[in-house]
Parts: sequence; C-alpha cells; structure tokens
Amino acid sequence: MKNECLKERKKDNPYEIWQTPDGSWEWRVLKKWQADDNKLYARWMCAVKSPFTFGSFEIGDVYVKEIKENAIKVENYIVKEVQD
Repeated sequence: MKNECLKERKKDNPYEIWQTPDGSWEWRVLKKWQADDNKLYARWMCAVKSPFTFGSFEIGDVYVKEIKENAIKVENYIVKEVQD
C-alpha cells in the first residue's frame, strides 16, 4: 500500500480537515506517517486549533485514534493539488 500523504503540506492546503461536533477543535492533516491509519500508534502531523491556542494553530504529531474518537471529517473540504 502506497502512502499518498507522505509529502508535508502547508496548513492552508491540508490533505484532510477534522473537527469536533461543536467546532471548538480543528485538526488539519499535513502529513500521514504511514499508509495504514488503523495501526495502534498511527500518527498524523497536524495543525491543531483549539480553545487553548487562542485562534492560532500549533503543529505537531497526533495519534490518529485520538482524532477519530473525538472528531468528524469535514466532507465538503476541497483538496487542492499543489504544483511544484
């Protein structure tokens, strides 16, 4: 299985966006470290905005399980392909 999300993107052009139902937390997926997101310690590099970041984003690795247990993927988000 090939990892199509291995190249890191900018926070304004993420692969996916996930949000909590109330919209207070947002994860923008910038890179996926592995192709299989169902592994126990699978992780994504994300730009995260929460009530604790005061309107800005913090970038770091997050366990995929943590995101999927607390958030919903934003389905209407349009992924833009970046030209090198």
